[in-house]
Amino acid sequence: MSSPDTSRPTSHAFTTTPPRRIVVKLGTGVLTSSVGELNGQRIGAICAQIAGLRTRGTEVIVVTSGAIGLGMGRLGLSKRPRELAKKQACAAIGQSLLMQTWQRGFDPCKLTIAQVLLTHDDLRIRSRYLAVKATLGQLLADGVVPVINENDTVSAAEIKFGDNDTLSAMVASLTQAQYLVILSLAPGLIDLRGTGQIVPVVEKITPEIEAMAGGTKSETAVGGMASKVSAAKLATKSGCGVFIASGAEPEVLNKLFSGRSPGTFFAPSGLPMESRKRWLAWFQRPTGTIVVNAGAVRALREGGKSLLAVGVTRATGGFAAGDIVNVACPDDAVFARGVAAFAEDEISRIAGQSTDELRALFPGRKHLEVIHRDNLVLL
Repeated sequence: MSSPDTSRPTSHAFTTTPPRRIVVKLGTGVLTSSVGELNGQRIGAICAQIAGLRTRGTEVIVVTSGAIGLGMGRLGLSKRPRELAKKQACAAIGQSLLMQTWQRGFDPCKLTIAQVLLTHDDLRIRSRYLAVKATLGQLLADGVVPVINENDTVSAAEIKFGDNDTLSAMVASLTQAQYLVILSLAPGLIDLRGTGQIVPVVEKITPEIEAMAGGTKSETAVGGMASKVSAAKLATKSGCGVFIASGAEPEVLNKLFSGRSPGTFFAPSGLPMESRKRWLAWFQRPTGTIVVNAGAVRALREGGKSLLAVGVTRATGGFAAGDIVNVACPDDAVFARGVAAFAEDEISRIAGQSTDELRALFPGRKHLEVIHRDNLVLL
């Protein structure tokens, strides 16, 4: 394993030109002083920094945790409940308190917030995805600060994001933000297997980088560093740079966007995908998997080709035509995702067959690709 880069950069591209748009995600530990108690002073300081960024021309979207923790405090709970209904009740109690606190924090800055509550379905279903994107765009155009949280009051397992780190990465991708800032009480990604120091810059998220991350021991939070690195992986593949830093650091946002960079910066990878490809790649829960041979892997990865039946070895999941599916290598490692043109049972019948053989099976059918390249994205 090569050692992580521990040389801190002295400047970034945005030191002279403020970013156009950023997403700031704040964890429960940053926002609270104890279970059920908001840290109003810290929230006020963060609001003032966000207001300062806005005066320099940067649009800011906030993704906030804390509703369940606040509800726990009102109900006298010291540990995060396991029962879904109890967590939903805590969220229902805490959400209004959370939004009131954010608005009070922005009041001295003369800024208005807008509450936006989302479930995974709001971003998975294309029409709702576009509606969310349009609403957030309009709020920003009106000079409003969108404050986003998962709709924990109604979210069940099948419609949950899992944690607000993932939600913030999806919001950053959806809104084509230049940077995502994830603030918790962690000072950054720490190289626990090597130097024991914060890794200042991650050029690429490798298995070695992922191994540095751990979970959380907080009674009010979920995720931990593992979820933050996973979120960074999603956001950087959408062309968004990611900072992980401590929200307890004084003037943390001002430091990040003046090149002093406390914490860890994850560099964006390559050119960002266009909007529909991002939606296919990161906003879906695939209903099945198509496994392909080595030749098809090369054709898709290197040739930009459509997936043809001749390259398919098997399909699983009971999916229908038009469903989102994963595409896997012969060893079952997923490397692509797309819209299946055939149902699972049809693909199982035609796997390995040539296009000429398919024409005989489906006379008059114009398109015989299993997944057309326009409906496929590499992960």
